Amino acid sequence: MANTSTKKTSREDWHPADIVAALHKRGYTLRDIARAEGLNDSSTLSKAMVQSYPAGERRLAKYAGVAVQVMFPARYTADGTKIPRGIRGDRMRAKSTHSVCQSNGNELMAA
Repeated sequence: MANTSTKKTSREDWHPADIVAALHKRGYTLRDIARAEGLNDSSTLSKAMVQSYPAGERRLAKYAGVAVQVMFPARYTADGTKIPRGIRGDRMRAKSTHSVCQSNGNELMAA
């Protein structure tokens, strides 16, 4: 039997049900937002809840009334800058968790 489970979102990011609840509390549905933003359907917004899609993430956060880095802290830095995915993102995360030492003008990563 094939494994058809979808990729799980980060434990830091809001759960999709929490995002929908926050939108409903403010009187919006995904379909309402899609129409207001000129999208054909709400599937792109649904996808942004579980996969990196910066335009959709910004739209969801805007209508929920929170900063995008609050809704998706695993995808954005504290100042709202998008964290790159893949190896670039891993390097960015590593730099923020290690201290940088200066030795003869060369930067070395210290654990």
